[in-house]
Amino acid sequence: MWIGDALVPAALALHAVAVIRAIVAPDGLDFGFVNALSLVAGLTVLFAVTSGLLRKLPNVGAVVLPVAAACALTPALGSNPHQVSYAGEPWALAHISVALCAHALFVVTALQAVVLTGLERRLHRGRPADPKDATPPLLTLERYLFRLVGLGFVLLSATLASGFLFSEHLFGRPVTFTHKNLFSVLGWLTFAILLVGRWRYGWRGRRALHWIVAGTVLLVLGYLGSKFVSEILLGR
Repeated sequence: MWIGDALVPAALALHAVAVIRAIVAPDGLDFGFVNALSLVAGLTVLFAVTSGLLRKLPNVGAVVLPVAAACALTPALGSNPHQVSYAGEPWALAHISVALCAHALFVVTALQAVVLTGLERRLHRGRPADPKDATPPLLTLERYLFRLVGLGFVLLSATLASGFLFSEHLFGRPVTFTHKNLFSVLGWLTFAILLVGRWRYGWRGRRALHWIVAGTVLLVLGYLGSKFVSEILLGR
């Protein structure tokens, strides 16, 4: 029995309890930076587990699990509250939920892309596979990776479309130009170009993997990065 069959779900359940206790408040939901960081980390582990990625590429777990464990502890350090009233803004909460899922899914794909890049380099250098390494063929993993990218792109497109078209209805204010919006659009464009390149020109290998990592970095900078600067550095 793989140790993760018991330990990872148990740790994920504890992480979920910690996230709920940190975010849910009597007068709304607190999506401050540390809570958002912990939530995205928990969702990343959830997608990695439910998609079977931790079984296919155990090296992903070696990165994501310790990071998620550390992020689960960040709410205890204190938070600059950023509350949303869940009673009066259900569509805003739906928008935020889809956005968080999209970001977590892209973090999973970026981690997989980094591991696949390492596997590809090992093959190009002619290094023999580790006898203990029972990972599927690279082409199989790559097709699986692009399914996740496609799903993440759909969620991200829905997030941006709802945000730009219904911002005033969702948040009570029109769309404004911010660094968060800029990085989010650049991330969306990066993944759009990647998917078109994959469909039209058959992009694969390092080129495709680098685009995945670049797009994910832009999205993380747009959401968590902007929160970090605004709440932690500027104290807003």
